[in-house]
Amino acid sequence: MDAILERAGKLKEALTDFVFDAEGDLAVALETFSAEQMALATQQEMNQRNLLVDRFIAEGKVGQKTPIKLFIEDHTDLSSSDRQMLQRWENSFLGLFEIITILDDGFELMNWTTAKHYIVKPTDQKMLESMKRYKIGEILLTQIAPLDNYWLFSSPCRTFGKLGKPKLAVAIGNFKQNYSNHLYSDAPDLLAEAWTSVEKSHQDFVNFFGGDEITLPGYQLNQKFADFQNANLQEKLEATGLDGSKTIQDLAQEAGISSDEIESVATEMGVDPTILNSQKITKMVQPKMELPAHLKKAEQVTAFSHPRWGQSFLTNYSDFKKLLTEEEVNVSNAESLVMQYLKSHEVNYGIWQRLVHEYSKSIELILQKTLNRPTFILEQDLSALMKEFKKPTEPVLPESASVPLHLHTLFQDAVIEVNKDKSKNKTSKKAASKGF
Repeated sequence: MDAILERAGKLKEALTDFVFDAEGDLAVALETFSAEQMALATQQEMNQRNLLVDRFIAEGKVGQKTPIKLFIEDHTDLSSSDRQMLQRWENSFLGLFEIITILDDGFELMNWTTAKHYIVKPTDQKMLESMKRYKIGEILLTQIAPLDNYWLFSSPCRTFGKLGKPKLAVAIGNFKQNYSNHLYSDAPDLLAEAWTSVEKSHQDFVNFFGGDEITLPGYQLNQKFADFQNANLQEKLEATGLDGSKTIQDLAQEAGISSDEIESVATEMGVDPTILNSQKITKMVQPKMELPAHLKKAEQVTAFSHPRWGQSFLTNYSDFKKLLTEEEVNVSNAESLVMQYLKSHEVNYGIWQRLVHEYSKSIELILQKTLNRPTFILEQDLSALMKEFKKPTEPVLPESASVPLHLHTLFQDAVIEVNKDKSKNKTSKKAASKGF
C-alpha cells in the first residue's frame, strides 16, 4: 500500500473522529443532518446509519462552512499536500457501483447511474483483506473520494451480490428514492439534461391540456394521456426525420437487414418476432402510457404538472378542496383525508404548496384541528411537518425525467425478462392443469 494511500487513511480517521467528538454548532449540524436523512429514508435503508457520518462529511454544512473546512481550520499543522487532499474530498459522492475488475490493491468500479468508471482502493490492509471475498459483477453501495489519479473508499460498503437485470433495476430505483441528490452527482451534464426534460414535459402538458391541472374520469384521462404521449412522440420523430407510420421491420429492411437477422435479434431479446411486423416505431420507442388500474377505474382523477415536481395524479383532490371551503371543519370527517395527504407519497410538497397558495387560512386551521396542534403556524411549521412525514421539501427528479440510454436499455431488458418469466409460469400452470 503506497504512502499517499496510507496518509489518506490516517487523515480520514482523524477527520471522522473530529466530527464524532465535535461539540457546539458542528455537533448540532450532524444531529440535524442525521435526523433529516433518517426521516426521509425508507425502512430498507434504516440500517445505513453507518453511512451518515461519511455523508455528512461530504454533504453537511455548519453555517456556510463544510466539516472539512472546519477540520482544516482546527488543524493548523497540516501540510499543504494534506490540505489539498482534504479539499478534494468535498467532491466525494455516494454511488451504486458494479465491480468490473479486481486489482491487487483495489477495484475498477462502474457507477451504474452514470456508466462512469473509477479505480477505487481501500485505505488500509484490514479493509482490503475484508474485501477479498468480493467478485466481479457484484453491486456495491458505497461512497468514494478522489485521491490523485484514483479514488478511495470513504465509507463502508454495502454489498448486494450479483443482480439480474430486474433486481438491478429495482436496486437503482431504490437508490433514486433514498439518495436522489446522488443520482447523477458525478455527471452534472446528465443531471441538467434530466431537469430540462422535466420542464419540457411540463410545457408539453400545458400545451396539450390547456393548463397545468385537469380533472377527468379515469378511463378518459388514460386515453387522453395516450394521445398526449403519441402527439409528443410524433413531434420528436418528425424532428429526427423518422416516419412514425413505419414498423421496426420496415425500417430494418430499408437499412438492408434481412428478415432472418431481424428474427434472430428479436429472439435473443426475448421479443416475439411477429410483433415487429405490426409494431410501429412510435409504440416501440415509447410504449403506450397507461395509468395504474386503480386510477383508470376511478370516478374522477386530477392530473397535475409542474416544471420541477413533474406529474402527479390524485383521485380525491376535489374532495380535499371541498373540505377546505367548508365554513365549519368537521374534524372526524377531515382527519382521514388530511392524514392520507400527509402520508401518501403521491401527494408531494408541490401539491401542498399549490393548496397553500389557494387556501392558506383553511389549510392552517384544518392542520391545527386534525393534528391537535393549536400553535401550528403554516408559514413557519409546514416544512418541518413535511419532513416529519418523509416528504422532501425540495423537488427530486420525477418519473417523467429522461434517463441515460444505458439505464433506459436496462429497464427495458428488465421488463422483457419479467414478462418472459411470467409467460413461462403461465405455461407451466397450463401444463400442470393438463397433467404434465
